[in-house]
Amino acid sequence: MKILVTGANGQLGADIVASMANAGQDVIGLTHEDLDIGNLMEVKNQIMRVQPQVVINTAAFHNVDACEKDMAMAKRINTDAPGFMARMCRYRSARFIHISTDYVFDGKQNKPYAESDNATPLNVYGLSKLMGEKKIEAEGGDYMIARVSALYGTHPCRAKNGLNFIQLMLKLAREKGEVRVVNDEFVSPTATADVANQLTRLLSSDVQGITHMTSEGQCSWYEFADAIFRNSNTDVKLHSANSLDFPAKIARPKYSVLENSLLKRRGVNLMPQWEESLKNYLNTINYTTNGE
Repeated sequence: MKILVTGANGQLGADIVASMANAGQDVIGLTHEDLDIGNLMEVKNQIMRVQPQVVINTAAFHNVDACEKDMAMAKRINTDAPGFMARMCRYRSARFIHISTDYVFDGKQNKPYAESDNATPLNVYGLSKLMGEKKIEAEGGDYMIARVSALYGTHPCRAKNGLNFIQLMLKLAREKGEVRVVNDEFVSPTATADVANQLTRLLSSDVQGITHMTSEGQCSWYEFADAIFRNSNTDVKLHSANSLDFPAKIARPKYSVLENSLLKRRGVNLMPQWEESLKNYLNTINYTTNGE
C-alpha cells in the first residue's frame, strides 16, 4: 500500500513513517520543508505525483499562542488544508487520515470525552482544528479523524522548541533541582509511538469518522511529572501548584481526557495505560525505570 505522510519530520509524523515502513508499507514521507500544506497547489501536485492509496496528515499549526496572533495562518493550515486534502483523496478514491486534537473541547466536563460529545473549543487553535474536522466531514469519502492528546516522542517537538513535556521536566530537574507543576489540569499523556502503532494496525480496517486515540487512564500534569521523576530515578524537589499560579493569556481546557470509545466498540483499541507507555519511553531514551 502506498502511503503519503505529511509533516514526516515532526514528533508524530516521524514515528508514523517508521511504523508503517516496518510493517512493509510503501511510505513516502514529506517534511515541512518538502511540502507547505498551506499551499494548496503544492498539495495537489504532490498527491498527483505520488498517487497514494492513503494520505496521512500530521502537519499543523500547533503553537497555541501563535494561532491567536495569526488567525489567517491557523485557518489556512488547520482548516483549509485538511479540507482540500480530503477533497483530493475523495477525487482519487484514496483514504484520508487526519490528526486532530483534544483542544476541540472546552475541558469543562468531569469525565472523559467521547467522540459523540459536543466540541466547543476555547481558543483559535482548537477552533481552527474543529473547523478542519468539519470540512473533512463535509467532503465525505473514506476518512478518519484521529484526535490525540498530550503527545510525546523521541523526535523534536517543533511547536515547543524541540522539547516535549518529559524532556522539559528532566531538563529542569537537572538544571534547577526543583520544579513546580499544576495539579488541576488533567490529560492522558500519549506516546507518539503508540499512536503510530494504532494507525498502522487500522490501515486494513474499515474504521471511519472521528476516532479518539490516546493512552488509557488520566493524570494531572503534577502526577505526570511525579511519575516521570519516579520512573527515571531523578532526584528533584517537586511542588504542586494551582493553574492560577501560572496566569495564561490564552484559555486552555483544564480537562483534556479523551475516551477511545469507537476503538473499544470495534474491538481494535491497542492504546496502553499511560504509565506503561511512559516507562517504555524512558527506557527508549536511556533513562532507567524503577525496579529494572
